[in-house]
Amino acid sequence: MARRKFDIEIPDLAGKRAVVTGASDGVGLGIARRLAAAGAEVVMPVRNQAKGAAAVAVIRREVPGADVSLRELDLSSLRSVAALGSTLLEEDKPVHVLVNNAGVMTPPDRQTTADGFELQFGTNHLGHFALVQHLLPLLRAGRARVTSQISIAANANAINWDDLNWERSYSGGKAYSQSKIAFGLFGLELARRSAAGGWGVTSNLCHPGIAPTNLLAARPEVARDSDTLSVRVIRFLSARGIVVGTVESAQLPALLAATSPSPGGFFGPSGAGGLGGPPAEVPLYSRLRSKEEARRVWEKSEELVAVRTA
Repeated sequence: MARRKFDIEIPDLAGKRAVVTGASDGVGLGIARRLAAAGAEVVMPVRNQAKGAAAVAVIRREVPGADVSLRELDLSSLRSVAALGSTLLEEDKPVHVLVNNAGVMTPPDRQTTADGFELQFGTNHLGHFALVQHLLPLLRAGRARVTSQISIAANANAINWDDLNWERSYSGGKAYSQSKIAFGLFGLELARRSAAGGWGVTSNLCHPGIAPTNLLAARPEVARDSDTLSVRVIRFLSARGIVVGTVESAQLPALLAATSPSPGGFFGPSGAGGLGGPPAEVPLYSRLRSKEEARRVWEKSEELVAVRTA
């Protein structure tokens, strides 16, 4: 089956500084490449520096003259997050675009971060929450657009408030949903607090649909030794243009969210079930609509990471 190609136009980003987490491969690498091609200075904070260097080489090969550079970041360590914050604050350059893209998904067994949080909650949500708190002066200086990548998994399950770290019982899928629900609620609460406080920061959400990325592939860092059945099925469908998207199409909602003249709220694929298709503004998931729940997530996250908004 022939796959219909689609794309978006990205405005000139010359003179803008963009920070993209999870840019060493897959969707994040594609986002970083497109922002660099539009003229942005792109900072790529990565955990694996060798993998990051290979990604930088790819971008420079495909975008001659691209202004891209690496920084160190392990979102599963609050010390690492704070160190990146200090590094960027010392560089004293406003951040105009922040794409919170990095994440981990359903490790085979329950794992914890360096700070003792369940790995997915600690990495996908708390790590990014802390990063935004540390970078807030630079985000305010750049009147930044902050785009947080969630997942269709945020449209299922709930936050396990009685056991946020899944210590009493563990479901990798439900813990993943929790991390993305919390992350989405945070992104919306950031928008509300910015508007109320006059911070000048725009915050929105996106999701990539379903695509054959490395999230469910073999990943030694989460003790997954082989590709999951899910990713093998997704690759099969994607290669044949059936329902799901591609790595290239999965980049587009984040790019639209991060660069569209309209701030919008939530962007994703517009095809059946949000699995694939052209990017568009899409209805907000029911689990992300409660302002009270969003405020609770923010306040609990401040308590857990011990970083408060100035």
